[in-house]
Amino acid sequence: MYKKLFPILLCGMFFSARLWAQNIKEIYVNLYTDSLKRGTYNYINIDGKLANGKYMPLDSNYISFTSSYGKFYGNSLFIDKNSEVSHVKISVVFKPNPALHKEFLIWIKTTEDDSPLPTNQEILDRIKNEQRSSHQKNA
Repeated sequence: MYKKLFPILLCGMFFSARLWAQNIKEIYVNLYTDSLKRGTYNYINIDGKLANGKYMPLDSNYISFTSSYGKFYGNSLFIDKNSEVSHVKISVVFKPNPALHKEFLIWIKTTEDDSPLPTNQEILDRIKNEQRSSHQKNA
């Protein structure tokens, strides 16, 4: 029974994905940061605006990614730690409709992340202090 049901489910997923793709009217670049970091994977977030006004995240199944430097792994662009480039030009193309495309420039971060991250206890203490000061203001 499962052997018969699986192909039907697979076809249903394929056709529903194609329907979503056909309803995409615009694509948007929605970056989580203002610069790329060297020696790490930088996620490039692309959203598709549907005909009904809602947004849908798009991955490399729907988007072709190219860049002037680095290597894409899905939606993530890896920039070599020893690179000396100052910026990267990225092009994205919506596979089902290549007329939907974007090109943009992202600068590469030039300063190091030297500051240590707060510990769990420091975060908890900060939250407690913020709650105390909030209660004191309201009293």
